[in-house]
Amino acid sequence: MTQAKLTIGELEAGYPLYCKALRRLLQQGKTTKDIERTVCWGHLETLNRCLPTRYKAPSYLLALIRRDLEKIKEGKVPI
Repeated sequence: MTQAKLTIGELEAGYPLYCKALRRLLQQGKTTKDIERTVCWGHLETLNRCLPTRYKAPSYLLALIRRDLEKIKEGKVPI
């Protein structure tokens, strides 16, 4: 399967969408291994590799989102 070549600017523009996709995948109960095979994970990895001071590693983002979802689940943070 071929992938479209995106510029860094296009990847940056999609960053909020990739984060939203990670959140949705976690809410659906997907495993880390399943998430690591997604397009959004690949785009987040590219952003982190090219601009590490501006974009965190996808694994770090995944941990943050997982923590936030746990807090919501426990009722500690209003939705």
